[in-house]
Amino acid sequence: MSLRLLVETPASEEQFEYILEEKNSKGPSVMKIRGPYMACEEVNKNKRIYTESDMEREVNRYVQEMVIPKRALGELNHPASAEVDLERACHMVTSLRKDGNIILGESIVLSTPVGQIVRSLINDGVKVGMSSRALGQLEEQSNGINRVNEMRLIAVDCVADPSCPKAFVNGILESKQYVLGMDGKLEEVYESFERSLHGLPRHDVASFLKEQILTFLSKL
Repeated sequence: MSLRLLVETPASEEQFEYILEEKNSKGPSVMKIRGPYMACEEVNKNKRIYTESDMEREVNRYVQEMVIPKRALGELNHPASAEVDLERACHMVTSLRKDGNIILGESIVLSTPVGQIVRSLINDGVKVGMSSRALGQLEEQSNGINRVNEMRLIAVDCVADPSCPKAFVNGILESKQYVLGMDGKLEEVYESFERSLHGLPRHDVASFLKEQILTFLSKL
């Protein structure tokens, strides 16, 4: 199963709240970001639509596997990867809940170096918001609209000016595709192709290479 890396921003930055909580005069303050993290059953600016059932299933899985165990980390800006780099983590999602067609979320800004950058940006008046990073299959519909199937949420990343179209950046990120390995792990298509060459036979090399190249191209 070939999956494409997808990044989405359902709303504008004006809908995000920034909350500064002080536990006491001696303890450090906690900064939170709250707002719409994802949307379903409506065509987004990337001309894609997520079904309510798919979104609800995946959000529930993410909450159980990532949010509750405090593993739901996000990065500052989208990386071109289907993994979360701990060195780039800037916030931790603490809540995701469905409200109509919108998934409302809340995050704590981390005290990591990158988290401090996010805090400084907000304190200086920069509008930041959240943008989901997920894998999925695209099924072309009418009018150039694509329905997303087999959604798998990777992370929710913190981005600046999320209402601004980023067609060029998104195009680079979404050029990557992944396959679900036999062990259930995700791997990039070109990595699986490279590993397939390790089994290069001593005889009939041309036929073997042709088969591997055709398989690789079919996944692009």
